[in-house]
Amino acid sequence: MSTELSSAAGPTPADDAEAQLSVWMQAAQNGDAEAYLQLLTTIRPRIRAIVRSRIREPAPAEDVVQNVLLSIHRGRATYRAERPFGPWMRAIVRNSIIDHFRERKRRGDREIELPVEEWADERESAGGENEPLAPELARALAALPDGQRVAVTLIQIEGLSVAEAALRAGVSAGALKVRAHRGYRALRKALEGAREEGEWRSARPPPTDGASPRGVK
Repeated sequence: MSTELSSAAGPTPADDAEAQLSVWMQAAQNGDAEAYLQLLTTIRPRIRAIVRSRIREPAPAEDVVQNVLLSIHRGRATYRAERPFGPWMRAIVRNSIIDHFRERKRRGDREIELPVEEWADERESAGGENEPLAPELARALAALPDGQRVAVTLIQIEGLSVAEAALRAGVSAGALKVRAHRGYRALRKALEGAREEGEWRSARPPPTDGASPRGVK
């Protein structure tokens, strides 16, 4: 019923904002420098909010923000006007965050060892509140054993460090990491095929010609 009401009410402010980002990007692709500046000015705080929800140290977080903006600049020609801008942008943010943690792991920084591919775009702040998790991820998380669910939730949703999460859960940091890693293995298995081209299936628009979405029968 809520979907029908939303559809009947027409575009929301969020829809309008998303459409404006797409308009600016298309103009930027055609060489409009002012539109490009408007785009970057608007998305920079959003990018910073996503990054800071995953990387707590200010200096490394800002480095990732700048890498995201550079990647958007270099890859702006790959944006397709028929697709929403937000998922395209968040895929770039997610990849930059993943690269950051992989580099930390390569350097031997073990403070945070958990993979972040499925989570990097799930905690973007809007008006001081976190967006709800994708339905696929919420269901998979709810199905985890209690210890694993708590460990994953504290680190990935609440954004606590391993030490903080262990203190909250009342276990050692090592035990928390074990629970979290087991939770991740279970989540990865449960979420196989849940994403398509970097987007959750539940976020993709329904087919307009009566056909089933690709890969769904």
